[in-house]
Amino acid sequence: MTRTGTPSAIDVCRSTLLIGLVILVLDASQLRAQEAILEWFPIRPYNFDFALRQQSFAPNDREIGIQAGITALRYGNLEVRATYQFFSIHTGEFNTDQNSVFLNPRWNNFIDILDFPRGMPINRIIRHVLFGPLEDRAVPYLGLLGGVVFSGTVGGLYGGQLGVRFPVARGLSVDFGVQYSRMRLEAQGQQGEAEQWVLLTGFRY
Repeated sequence: MTRTGTPSAIDVCRSTLLIGLVILVLDASQLRAQEAILEWFPIRPYNFDFALRQQSFAPNDREIGIQAGITALRYGNLEVRATYQFFSIHTGEFNTDQNSVFLNPRWNNFIDILDFPRGMPINRIIRHVLFGPLEDRAVPYLGLLGGVVFSGTVGGLYGGQLGVRFPVARGLSVDFGVQYSRMRLEAQGQQGEAEQWVLLTGFRY
């Protein structure tokens, strides 16, 4: 089950920060137009999510878990979230607790980079098709994951994320997303690399 060549946690974090900087450069024109202000640890908005995951190893099963996070950095449409994720299974056949801590750079409203041609912008067409009457309220986002997972040993975690949130009241949004990640795990004396798909729904305030 053991594999070699898996990225270390440090390499994962470096790659995540590098890609986050690339996203920042791509969105630079829009950020200037918005006169964005760099905010370090604004903390809010918080996020709390319920998660349904499918994992390929330790165990190969479906479970429900929780995820929570804070805002570590915000600059225009770019934000970096610090997130904690917890899954637990305790049965007669299998016992495991998985605690993950990772950075989650997000590019909000990423489809607005397709704001052309002037007569019929591509981003407006996509918004209308996907979100209908909520097209002006929807905030689609594209994200990355990079961090560590604790499950008897410490392993690297990396992946990606796609989702959308809808403001429903002042300071309150409902969030829907899907995450894909790979991680190193140890369970019942075996080590391996697991693939994980997670469906998320929660709120931010």
